[in-house]
Amino acid sequence: MKRIHSIDIVRGIVMIIMALDHVRDLIHIDSITQSPTDFTTTTPILFFTRWITHLCAPIFVFLAGTSAYMSLKNNNSISETRRNLLNRGLFLILLEFTIVNFAIFFDVGFHTILFEVIASTGFGFIILSLLLKLSAKQLGIMGLLILFCHNLTPLIPFGETSILKVILTPFFSPTAIPLFAGKTFVMGYPPIPWLGIMLIGFGCGLYFERTQEKMEKIFIKIGLGALALFTVIRFINIYGDGLPWTSQKNAMFTFMSFTNISKYPPSLLFCLVTLGIMFLLLAFSGRLSDGLKNILSVYGKVPLFYFIIHFYLIHLITLMILMIQGLHFSQFEFATGTFGRPKGIESGLPLWAIYLIWLAVVIVLYKPCHWYGQYKATHKNWWLKYI
Repeated sequence: MKRIHSIDIVRGIVMIIMALDHVRDLIHIDSITQSPTDFTTTTPILFFTRWITHLCAPIFVFLAGTSAYMSLKNNNSISETRRNLLNRGLFLILLEFTIVNFAIFFDVGFHTILFEVIASTGFGFIILSLLLKLSAKQLGIMGLLILFCHNLTPLIPFGETSILKVILTPFFSPTAIPLFAGKTFVMGYPPIPWLGIMLIGFGCGLYFERTQEKMEKIFIKIGLGALALFTVIRFINIYGDGLPWTSQKNAMFTFMSFTNISKYPPSLLFCLVTLGIMFLLLAFSGRLSDGLKNILSVYGKVPLFYFIIHFYLIHLITLMILMIQGLHFSQFEFATGTFGRPKGIESGLPLWAIYLIWLAVVIVLYKPCHWYGQYKATHKNWWLKYI
């Protein structure tokens, strides 16, 4: 299959949005003490600044599954594709626990070991590599079953001390596991729900073989259908998310409660609304101007490269801001999960400044991403297929 430009465009959109979330996480003045979804303290702009970034991880994982389908079609070899997926999966997990974890915390002691989107994607690739003899349709159905049913797992009557519960919980729900010497393993992205999203992405690879016109029509129907299903299930307020919506102090906050969905783990409703929006983006991406499509594709063609360097850049900017605000390096706290920001001392910037820094980060990374994309397209080094 030839390269699908709509995938690069949509992936570029979510890469750009993702940087906003990470700038807010590391630099916003209230990010350590205030949750954007705490309705007693949040504001609509803060809430939706967080909400829009919900699009990033599910779209990233979905399109990773679609890319795996395209790789299989291009190779026309299950054994070669299996080997590539297995190697890439193991590489991504190793990358998460080393380069990415350090980028997040700058903690040389690795006191917190995070299993997040990169490792979860790696896990998905490994499992997918073992399932390649199944058809794309079968894998897509398997993904849908996971998506619609994994919210039922808390209802399974395991005993609190059951060894089966201890083993299975990290695969379905966020879990913190104490290790040794003050270290903690945090399962932030439980791999089974995210595997479901990847399998759906693989199954939907079939649609990218259609003509552009047919593909757009299918994606519009799926996207609108997913959003309609989200609205109905959310209104019923019984199943699909662990956070029921409630009436709030005014209409805006009630709407915020209605749209406040669970990412950890990604609930059925979370997936319906985010992937529904993704399908609409895929359908309409071809109608953007050529200039905008080219710009977005620069980021979308090198997502892992962008992911790594944007985290390091944002974290370095964070430390520079702390120093400008009068903090000494000896006051920085890297082992506490606060990205160097000392607890009990006010630091960081207001939300308007977060948006300015976000835009600056995206602009600064354009040239490196453009260069790396061209380098990757014109060189055949073995390591290029991993980053």
